[in-house]
Amino acid sequence: MGNHTYKIIELAGSSDKSYEDAIRNAVACASKTVHNLRWFEVTETRGHIDQGQVAHWQVVLKVGFTIDPD
Repeated sequence: MGNHTYKIIELAGSSDKSYEDAIRNAVACASKTVHNLRWFEVTETRGHIDQGQVAHWQVVLKVGFTIDPD
């Protein structure tokens, strides 16, 4: 593995299925416009409760991607 420089961005993803799906949604959406995605770190997890049931998940994650060399 060579030397890399990473740019870190913050994303918020959501899902009505699970927090894993919220992560996948955020990464899939970001990968359409940001290339070289390498890793993520979930920094916040929260949800919405409706009538005593979990109705929606939201996650905030940091995503690192490598910077293109000159």
